[in-house]
Amino acid sequence: MIDVSLAIISQLSVHRVGNKHNGDDIFLSKAPIAVDDNAMQEKLLHFFLSSMPLVEKYSFKTEIEHEQENPLRQFSKEIFQNRSSFHLTSIQIAKRLFDVSMHPQIKPGDVFVAHLKNIAFDGENCEAIGIFKSENKQSFFQVLANGDQAELYLLDGINLDKLDKGAIIFNQEAGDGYRVCILDRNNKSTEAEFWKDLFLNITPCNDEYQQTKQYMSLAKTFVTTQYVEDFEVEKPEQIEMLQKSVEYFKTHDNFDKREFEEEVLQYPEVIKSFQNFNHQFQEDNEIVLEDSFEISTPAVKKQQSIFKSIIKLDKNFHIYVHGNRELIEKGVEPDGRKFYKIYYKEEE
Repeated sequence: MIDVSLAIISQLSVHRVGNKHNGDDIFLSKAPIAVDDNAMQEKLLHFFLSSMPLVEKYSFKTEIEHEQENPLRQFSKEIFQNRSSFHLTSIQIAKRLFDVSMHPQIKPGDVFVAHLKNIAFDGENCEAIGIFKSENKQSFFQVLANGDQAELYLLDGINLDKLDKGAIIFNQEAGDGYRVCILDRNNKSTEAEFWKDLFLNITPCNDEYQQTKQYMSLAKTFVTTQYVEDFEVEKPEQIEMLQKSVEYFKTHDNFDKREFEEEVLQYPEVIKSFQNFNHQFQEDNEIVLEDSFEISTPAVKKQQSIFKSIIKLDKNFHIYVHGNRELIEKGVEPDGRKFYKIYYKEEE
């Protein structure tokens, strides 16, 4: 568990990084910025931390193939070992970001590099390095009094509630690539891959969050593909299996593979099909799933949205199925028209 409620910014440097591919420039500040003012601390911490997801953890990759150290891992190590190198290293971080900003759609932005103290990481007090990028400006009005006349100015600035990209590197598990949490509001677009893959070069940690996330993804993929193909089940049966799968993760503290198979899959032939699919899923995705692990509640909350319990009928109707499979029947009229019959007690 990570708690940043008592965090303090001890050092802060700000640079501006353009798009190198488009011929933009890079601006590197000569000195760090003082953040002694309490109000400034409060606003900056809100801007940096309020949007950051702090449950899914990553670690830096090491370039084994070329026997090179990951640049961001090395920069982090330098700051953690020598605080006096903070500003010069922040310049190297900005230069690294500039060098990988080669996709034409990458936006220029202000880059904040912060040293953070008083963070609770799994019960231990630790320090961290924050790298935050703001790409989008927002217009706002400023009213100033000039004698007895009010003057109105239209300015552009940073919205303190809309951080675009962020990374927090915690001084934990240094030998294993540290622990990193990230934010990327454009992570669904191809050009945004540069933040996680090219700039940070990180990989998910194989912890309870990833185990829960990957196993729920495995279960959902099995039910919607292999289960349907092997047993020719109708949509209501498929939805019932999806509901059983997600309910298992919501109602258990710990995952046990045999228990999951017995409670959710039940039938030997379905269990065998799942086991074969499980093996192939791990090979295809280059992951290792444990037979038992602690279930991560944040991962369940995030993943349960992929378990869609919807029957789509042409373009006319959507049936949302939330419960008892016995209350819905499927049939065909003599004239060939298909139908679903739904039983209920009360109409809300």
